[in-house]
Amino acid sequence: MGTFVQLTAADGSPFPAYVAQPAVQSRGGLVVLQEIFGVNSHIRAVADGYAADGYFVVAPSTFHRVQAGVELGYTEADMGTGFALKTAVEALPAPGVLADIQAAIRHAAQGGKVGIVGYCWGGLLTWRSACLLDGLSAAVSYYGGGMTTPTEVARQPRVPVLAHFAEQDTWIPQDSVQAFRQAQPGVTVHTYPAHHGFNCDQRGAWNADAAQLARQRSLAFWAQHLRG
Repeated sequence: MGTFVQLTAADGSPFPAYVAQPAVQSRGGLVVLQEIFGVNSHIRAVADGYAADGYFVVAPSTFHRVQAGVELGYTEADMGTGFALKTAVEALPAPGVLADIQAAIRHAAQGGKVGIVGYCWGGLLTWRSACLLDGLSAAVSYYGGGMTTPTEVARQPRVPVLAHFAEQDTWIPQDSVQAFRQAQPGVTVHTYPAHHGFNCDQRGAWNADAAQLARQRSLAFWAQHLRG
């Protein structure tokens, strides 16, 4: 089990982050980026799971600049609240929440080389981080909402990227996934016969087989790029 700590971005803005440490020597650092539901029990469980695999994990609150203490579930009302908060964060002047993610990367570096992984909106922020931020060695995005839009596709990652998408995702059209794959031949893209949110066992979209396979691929990716 991890604990919340207070971190500070370069502009002096403080924010909480959930930190889970491995019981053995660290294999590397990982930054875990939340969905639109906050650093909730699911994201904390993801962080704890990666810590159990040997990683020093930091999960920053990416809503803190617009609202503190956000922890939502997965009801329709929660989705509306989360989407509004995400919209508010996206409207912040640059660099906005990327400054907090950069601070989380620095904190995770005490575990070794740093990777970043995000889910839904966190998947989009993971892609932006891979293209814009310093201190990363690899990035894994899960069904990053907005990641396949022309503006995002035009970005160029600085580090190796693995992207997981769902073939039955009503939020991310499959033609846009194929366009992303063609425009970014250096990115490893996997698709799964599942819906958006398939990694989350608290959602109706959870797909155990897809989640397990994506996790195996992610762990192999970390082992390849964060070792040494």
